[in-house]
Amino acid sequence: MQLAQKIIIADDHPLFRAALKQAVTQAVPGVEIVESDSLEAVQAAVDNHSDADLVLLDLHMPGTNGFTGLVFLRGQNPGIPVVVVSGSEEPYVMKRALDYGASGFIPKSSPLDVIADAISAVLEGEEWLPQEIADSLDDVTEEDQKFANDLASLTPQQFRVLTMLTEGLLNKQIAYELNVSEATIKAHVTAILRKLGVHSRTQAVIQAQRLGVEPPKTELG
Repeated sequence: MQLAQKIIIADDHPLFRAALKQAVTQAVPGVEIVESDSLEAVQAAVDNHSDADLVLLDLHMPGTNGFTGLVFLRGQNPGIPVVVVSGSEEPYVMKRALDYGASGFIPKSSPLDVIADAISAVLEGEEWLPQEIADSLDDVTEEDQKFANDLASLTPQQFRVLTMLTEGLLNKQIAYELNVSEATIKAHVTAILRKLGVHSRTQAVIQAQRLGVEPPKTELG
């Protein structure tokens, strides 16, 4: 007997999670749905459900900024496809999501039947973008792709530290937040700089901010 498909919905807005659940159920009858509302929660969900068939990922959740969460998930869990579902609907954002490893980009403004069709297409192994966007944009630069690969090499804890660096926190503040010693944070920072090929915290933050995406004005990221 074929096992039911399993999809992880990662969005911090309960109402939109409910709408996505409706679209997912329409696309995949009998599907098992796992919900999460932050990057840490979706990583835990992926760890606990390594047999998941798909992650539907919001770009703007606690613990992530723009494409950083996408790149992190693809680096840590390359076997599970990720589709970005976001209110940031600029064409370059959609195309760059695919360049950074997403299997599709679904605008949050899409009707439920379109969302369902997109989910079905990705589960069948296709990439999906809105038709008017799919063939009209340039590829990501080699420099951006290299940085995405470097970022994907970070461990989950190193990624958390880098995220906190971009928020302007000091080592001692990060150590307090993560309940570890300041020496441990210093070691993480050293490893982050080495993996990203930079020489200072400031350079690491500037690099990470390149993957940022402005939240949509509707606040439904």
